[in-house]
Amino acid sequence: MTSVSPAPSGSRTGVRRPGEPALSTLGLGAPAASPADASPHSFPDGGTWRTEIPSVEGPEALSVVLKESARLDVPVHRVSQGSGVWMLSDTEITDMAEGCAERGIELCLFTGPRGSWDTGASFRTDSGGAGLRARGHDALAGCVEDALRACELGVKCLLVADEGVLWTLHRLREQGVLPADTTFKVSALVGPVNPASFAVYEQLGADSVNIPSDLTLAHFTEIRRASAAPMDLYIEAPDDLGGYVRMYEAAELIRRGAPLYLKFGLSKAPGIYPYGAHLRDVALETARERVRRGRLVLDLLARHGADGNMSPLGSRLPGTLRRFPAR
Repeated sequence: MTSVSPAPSGSRTGVRRPGEPALSTLGLGAPAASPADASPHSFPDGGTWRTEIPSVEGPEALSVVLKESARLDVPVHRVSQGSGVWMLSDTEITDMAEGCAERGIELCLFTGPRGSWDTGASFRTDSGGAGLRARGHDALAGCVEDALRACELGVKCLLVADEGVLWTLHRLREQGVLPADTTFKVSALVGPVNPASFAVYEQLGADSVNIPSDLTLAHFTEIRRASAAPMDLYIEAPDDLGGYVRMYEAAELIRRGAPLYLKFGLSKAPGIYPYGAHLRDVALETARERVRRGRLVLDLLARHGADGNMSPLGSRLPGTLRRFPAR
């Protein structure tokens, strides 16, 4: 089993592309990578990538992730949950926060009501309507309530799926209503697809931004010319986000997208949001398999000599980012 350890920023000695030696003997080698395509950015600790296990829906699933990550030697910087703060009791939130804090893992919980569970029908139309956004004052207020409650119980990272919710929570952070070290993560369900929109999310207060897993390598480079905010990317996406599997591109995705969170999702798996005990077996089994998928990606990076530059475990803050004035 190959462990992954941090390396000095910028180190890419010995990195090779998949199949490169064999293809080169046939005159089919890939063209040399252009230095101009590489991201000039990194996390404040000098690392270029971190890891995330998504869809960890409660303390029991977290326990599975922690056990499997230790067994398979998978470093974990962040775990995230998709059902929402409102689907967890205070005890469950506290247990998850304490379990993550003991191991230096960032816990990220989703905030409140959003379009997929709202009474409005527009989300369910062919056009997608208003998407996952929080409809009306009450939904916005529910997201704020979730944020306040989660932070009071020790959670330091919140997932949002609405620009207005993001801006509101950022302003509350600026005012000291939310702790200054709270971080906000933009959901993959509303991920931006061009450099300008990515930069807008950064300035609205995002500390990391999920981008759709179908963006091209050129898109990564374009975004990095506009923003240094960390990207979150499903290396394997759930089916409702396309089911894409981009394991063999992991090294190049890091090179172009740094600073980058590698998210180990799972395709061909049942949906589990909003989670409850009736979905216990599938939630635990898919949590276990997500960690194994992470091991496969890390092994692949090691085989290609691209497993350096990982942020030290326990790192969570994004560094200095650009913001709109919070009036």
